[in-house]
Amino acid sequence: MGSDRTFLDQFNHHFERINDELGRNLNSYIALIKDIGQHSLLGEGKRLRPLLYVLSCKLCGYKGRDVYRFSTIFEYVHTASLLHDDVLDNAEMRRKKPTARNIWGNSAAVLGGDFLYSRAAAIALDLNNIQLSKVLNDTLARMVEGQFMELENTHNWYIKKDEYLDIISAKTAVLMSAACRCGAIIAGAEKRAVDHLSEFGLNLGIAFQLIDDILDYTSCEEDFGKPVGKDLREGKITLPLIYTLSDLERAEIDRLKYLFGNHRADDDDYKKLITKVRNSGIIERIRSDAKGYVDKAFSFLDFFHRSPIKENLVAFGEYMIKRSF
Repeated sequence: MGSDRTFLDQFNHHFERINDELGRNLNSYIALIKDIGQHSLLGEGKRLRPLLYVLSCKLCGYKGRDVYRFSTIFEYVHTASLLHDDVLDNAEMRRKKPTARNIWGNSAAVLGGDFLYSRAAAIALDLNNIQLSKVLNDTLARMVEGQFMELENTHNWYIKKDEYLDIISAKTAVLMSAACRCGAIIAGAEKRAVDHLSEFGLNLGIAFQLIDDILDYTSCEEDFGKPVGKDLREGKITLPLIYTLSDLERAEIDRLKYLFGNHRADDDDYKKLITKVRNSGIIERIRSDAKGYVDKAFSFLDFFHRSPIKENLVAFGEYMIKRSF
């Protein structure tokens, strides 16, 4: 975890400005809305999506002083999606503290997420940019579709890798792609630059989620900020398990599906399956998959001239593979 902080510390001057704007724009005369927003937004979040927006703007030559205010759009959307996600998953912990639904209940958490979506929309309107508004609208629709796909595949112990990649592309990667794409749009970049940064963000987002999948099986709760094995307990069949299951006989898969899908598994069953995944050699295979997506992301940066900002984005991609939370 220390190496993560060491890497991210180089962007502290950006994070400080982003955090200032997040707090400044979180206004409501309803005290509970402000409480939920502050609890969910301010604290342990890494601010990766607004940082990608800021760096993409600067890569394309944007000089506006409002870059940090508009970067908050992507953190508001991200946090809103987490508030809703935690309700769907009955999650107890997020970012090393109790979830909003755990403190204030499901209804308040859903409404808190709705409020954050409305803040993102209001800030986006101030940009008065139809192209950006369309990107955000399409992104939100895709994220909801991804959530539906994940819901439909809960305890689907026969889900294929391609199907799972479709889910994480929609749920996670499209927002990183949108942050990069919108940065280029606001900078007035040419279409090819916009498209290249969009693809950079998309592939980076897939790699990010694949590492998250690994950490759900290998990290400790203190570092990861949520219980290890959380996805498995929620019936989410992620890539580590998909690869592990591909080496098992159908009868064994059916047994596991019955055991876990019908909530008959006890803590020992979960520990045994998590240990099986850890010891299968799958973890390094997925890390290699993630590196492949990062390398693909880098290929889209070849379009841009060498610069300190481009080097920041390359370092950002390398960090994705090595991060521990």
